[in-house]
Amino acid sequence: MGSIDSEITRILGAFKANPYDVLDLQPGVPDEDIKKTYRKKSLLIHPDKTPNKQAPDAFDRLAQAYQALLDEKKRAILDEAIADARMLLIRDRKLTIDSDEVKDPDVDFIKAWKEKVKWVLADNEDRRRRQMRAQMQEEGREKRKEEEEIAERKRKREHADDWEKTREVRIGSWREFQKKEEGKKKGTKKKIKVLG
Repeated sequence: MGSIDSEITRILGAFKANPYDVLDLQPGVPDEDIKKTYRKKSLLIHPDKTPNKQAPDAFDRLAQAYQALLDEKKRAILDEAIADARMLLIRDRKLTIDSDEVKDPDVDFIKAWKEKVKWVLADNEDRRRRQMRAQMQEEGREKRKEEEEIAERKRKREHADDWEKTREVRIGSWREFQKKEEGKKKGTKKKIKVLG
């Protein structure tokens, strides 16, 4: 039972964003190894076979990691991030690909590489979220602009409708104004004749 509990603890302590870490596999292993490892570990920690209360969480995390590694697209992105982390570590340590430490990595190099993978994956996720936020803001701006254009067209249409509805009133007012003006002109002419 100790190995079951330690495996559950290991899975829950693994870096969740790195499915290889969750399954305790080295990057680049063949699909058959991934399937064998998943089958073996899932049988070991299955919630129906162990009283450990954390077994369901560990089992779910293991299943998610397995699915991520079977997804070619996700796996390609992950493999690229792991390769980037390796190159960053080599550069940080001022090594070359041909260095002995890189060709035959020791425990220290592998541990540092895992840490660098965490950093790269976290950085990639942060970048992805920023891009999504920027995209959502841009979509929001476009939507607001579209809504403003719709509101402006509606306002112009309502203005034109109101203008048309008050047409008779305006024409009537204009006719009355003209009659008064004509009346004033006639009245002015009469006064001039009388005075003159």
